[in-house]
Amino acid sequence: MNPDTFIDTLRNDLSAGAVLTEPADMAPHLTDWRGRYTGRARAVVRPADTDEVSRVVRACQQAKVPMVPQGGNTGLCGGATPSDAGDAIVLCLSRMNTIRHIDALDNTLTVDAGVTLAAAQAAAAGVGRLFPLSLASEGSCQIGGNLSTNAGGVHVLRYGTMRDLTLGLEVVLPDGAIWHGLRRLRKDNTGFDMKQLFIGAEGTLGIITGAVLKLFPRPRASAVAWLATPSATAAVLLLARLREHFAERISAYELVSHTALALVLEHIPASQAPLAIASPWYVLLEITDSHAQRALSAELEAALTPALEDGLISDAAIAQSDAQAAALWQLREQISEAQKREGISIKHDISVPVSAISEFLRRADEALTPTFPGVRIVAFGHVGDGNLHYNLSKPGTQDNTAFINQTDAVNRIVHDLVDALEGSISAEHGLGQLKRDEILRYKSDTEIAMMRTLKNALDPSGIMNPGKVI
Repeated sequence: MNPDTFIDTLRNDLSAGAVLTEPADMAPHLTDWRGRYTGRARAVVRPADTDEVSRVVRACQQAKVPMVPQGGNTGLCGGATPSDAGDAIVLCLSRMNTIRHIDALDNTLTVDAGVTLAAAQAAAAGVGRLFPLSLASEGSCQIGGNLSTNAGGVHVLRYGTMRDLTLGLEVVLPDGAIWHGLRRLRKDNTGFDMKQLFIGAEGTLGIITGAVLKLFPRPRASAVAWLATPSATAAVLLLARLREHFAERISAYELVSHTALALVLEHIPASQAPLAIASPWYVLLEITDSHAQRALSAELEAALTPALEDGLISDAAIAQSDAQAAALWQLREQISEAQKREGISIKHDISVPVSAISEFLRRADEALTPTFPGVRIVAFGHVGDGNLHYNLSKPGTQDNTAFINQTDAVNRIVHDLVDALEGSISAEHGLGQLKRDEILRYKSDTEIAMMRTLKNALDPSGIMNPGKVI
């Protein structure tokens, strides 16, 4: 089909303003958030509803035009960025932003894929419920993207990832057919759990257009604390001790290195160190309870006293107001932005068993420091579920440029160690195009073959987000 004819077909089939072809209009959709990848596209197509998505997919299937699904364009692995070939369309779902249904008795929220995470959180809060997924990009990231990458965030420790938070999906398949799987059931043992095929698949098997999400009782009491700890080992031991006391009431347990905090203090205006004396490591801890009268701050202070005596922590700041709690959270959530302002770095989103976190940090540091003298290690993450962001750079611009050119050598050290510790080279960001080839080293031939079998069965034409994941 002639390219102009294809675009005309889309314009005729879709609502006004759905097809963007002017370079200035398309530009924001062609570069990823980090600025690492930039591609080209025939058009950016913005369907208004699921029926329009189906029409777009059918047209693309007929013309064999590749599609790159995109939500808020906040991904970190280039999964929503087209290649430089210029033959694909970007299928942007941002116009599909309707809250379809909310039920406080069922504890469910049904939304379009283009609803932002913040809007989903607000809808849940409006009926006294909590949607617990929480990310630094929640104001712009969208539910479809969260699902496609199986987003995790800071509350996985208590509530799980998007796989755990989803009851049903609506998906447009590669032939344009619509799978109506928006079930609000907690139990449905009628064969394969089809939704799990599409969660984490990054749009390579179909286009997620809607979802039924789990809601939870909204916490009425909380305590947030910033803790100084001498080592990652001490932080892991403290987590085990606090779990015995607070159990599932621990909703977040974030590990932050002093290097990471220093970048935030340098680059993010109005940020302030919570403690007077610096420490090698810090923990951001959040305890929540649905009982409004719980005196959690006092309970937390009492629980931390033995840890202070035993040397697991050296100091602590417990927030005394919502504003103070928000300020502590900003220190954690602004790390990625501070790194972006500092300059490009070699980033790793890895997971290992919680018990192996200290060993990973020690062995990775020991392997990298002599090999790359002067390397700056910025480590932070969701230590409660074993997910670390382990990022590397050189302070000087010229030195860092040379260092970035050695990304493959750095990745080999880090990823081989992760694999040796029975971990994953992508904990929550996905594979996209960044790790598409790298994953072949760590998944078995059998697992890769199963993934390819699924891809070929659902998308034999190979037009669903080509060049990503598999």
